[in-house]
Amino acid sequence: MRILGVNALFHDPAAALVVDGRIVAAAEEERFSRRKHGKRPVPFAAWEQPVRSAAWCLERAGLRPADLDAVTFSYDPALARPALSLGLDDPWDALRQTYAEEAPSFLAEALPGLDAEQVRFVPHHVAHAASAALAGPYRDSAVLVLDGRGECASHLAGVYRGGDLEVLAAQELPSSLGLLYEELTEHLGFLRSSDEYKVMALAAYGKPRFLEELRTHVRATGDGGFVAHAVPWTAYTEPRGPEEGWTQDHADLAASTQACLEEVLLDLVRWLHGRTGAESLAMAGGVALNCVANSRIAAEGPFRRIWVQPASGDAGTALGGALQLAASGGRLPDPMEGADLGREWSDDELRAWLDRAHVPYERPADIAEAVAEELARDGIVAWFQGRSEYGPRALGHRSLLAHPGRAENLERLNHVKGREEFRPVAPMVVADRAPDIFEGPLPSPYMLFVHRVARPWRERIPAVVHVDGTARVQTVDPAQEPLVARMLAAFEQRTGLPVVVNTSLNTAGRPMVDDPRDALECFGSAPVDLLAIGPYAVRRGRAFAAALEAT
Repeated sequence: MRILGVNALFHDPAAALVVDGRIVAAAEEERFSRRKHGKRPVPFAAWEQPVRSAAWCLERAGLRPADLDAVTFSYDPALARPALSLGLDDPWDALRQTYAEEAPSFLAEALPGLDAEQVRFVPHHVAHAASAALAGPYRDSAVLVLDGRGECASHLAGVYRGGDLEVLAAQELPSSLGLLYEELTEHLGFLRSSDEYKVMALAAYGKPRFLEELRTHVRATGDGGFVAHAVPWTAYTEPRGPEEGWTQDHADLAASTQACLEEVLLDLVRWLHGRTGAESLAMAGGVALNCVANSRIAAEGPFRRIWVQPASGDAGTALGGALQLAASGGRLPDPMEGADLGREWSDDELRAWLDRAHVPYERPADIAEAVAEELARDGIVAWFQGRSEYGPRALGHRSLLAHPGRAENLERLNHVKGREEFRPVAPMVVADRAPDIFEGPLPSPYMLFVHRVARPWRERIPAVVHVDGTARVQTVDPAQEPLVARMLAAFEQRTGLPVVVNTSLNTAGRPMVDDPRDALECFGSAPVDLLAIGPYAVRRGRAFAAALEAT
């Protein structure tokens, strides 16, 4: 069965292709359009479909729209109710619902040859749940979904057994932990429904001194649900303007809300475990990208194993919708083997791009060794290898790499990327070395947990240690990522450090680099020393010297 999954209604439009239960391709529209998050989550944009990512998924498999057995759309307008009746201040939501109802015709127009009758609506939180439990490594598991909103709810708790989902609880709007965090993000001067991860980083600089007061507005109800609505943010601190500096009050409010969120999540997972007795928990929804909360669930929660969908935001519902339909057809999908589900280019295609750009390049005997040598000299490397990642994390395919042993490299990378000074960068380490350095849920291949850095290592790798002594680790399995593992080994041979700084290959406000043109543009506009693109190395000094000679 050939199923194309589509997410389009709110934000992070994306497409994914599942063929006979196997994940063939998945990509976010922002990587093609170069618009961060694909579009803003406003009703007036709800009609836009992920045309380019959908077309690419079909191209990857050699299919035409007419070859598809079904297309899933990760929202069911038949389940929705008017925003006002849900307690939401969204006067144009009726327009969004109209666009949702018309999604089959929009998709048929966007993908010529597709029959609109082939489009199936999948409830939003069911698509999130399937993206976690059906893509995860555990065949039967409890599942927890938390985000801003779906049709009428902001949460789903349930259990998958044999590919079938039993829903045990769903929190009706307006209570929403996702919308709560969005409101705080906006109050603190960041872009709502985009910059929530910045609030999580800022929280480490504060103390939860508003926690007791917040608990009166945000709390678990003991029955698998919660209250989270109408928090008087200005009672704690005045809003911050986007260009203003942050104060200790802002950091304390972030810390207080983060702590409150963690408390509610712990109550929800304990309730879910009590109802299911499951050993494994799968998580998705935008809240599941809060790696600090995930680590507390792992440390203090009752589940033995936790798996979080790497594309936990709405982009992941494209995959989840397709997996859910596959499972309902009697074919239990294959587990997700990695997040590298996007585009790739052959060595010959990459060389043609470099020749077309008229940049000098070389082909070293081993690009891993060449990169390790550059990193050991304290150079910054743009790393472009293999298929691009699905989801918001750079996982060794579209990364900026640096030396972790120099504390100033944190400020240096934030300057390169144009980011706030309080933002951390992440460590990459081979999986079997990680337990010597990091304490927390391991392995951690998708950067979805934080780990306490062992004290003897904090001074050795200061660039990746956050202000609270933690790091968001990516562990590397040499069997799955042999090139990255070889680069890490070569770097350790030169420096004695088994860790490399890994952050996403982009600059502030831009989507992650996806194709060779993006890589060359980023390399040309940011102070990066070496671009490792496939087996080729482009060195900044030589590239710019050649450009000056040409003028």
